[in-house]
Amino acid sequence: MQPIAFTLEGDFVELHQLLKLCGLVDSGGAGKALVSSGAVQVDGEVEMRRTCKIRAGQTVDAGGVRIVVVAQP
Repeated sequence: MQPIAFTLEGDFVELHQLLKLCGLVDSGGAGKALVSSGAVQVDGEVEMRRTCKIRAGQTVDAGGVRIVVVAQP
């Protein structure tokens, strides 16, 4: 699985926006559709909430890519 490190600016990012910011989807709407399809996992569990708040230390798996969310130094 290909890893991507995403540096979080702030307390959290919504899941569908994270997918867009990392280039896994072209738009926030496409991110919402991907999450709703059940194809996204957060910390190893399927996540169906499109606006789930993702915080530093969490991992997101989608489309063969793992996103590791890290805090801004």
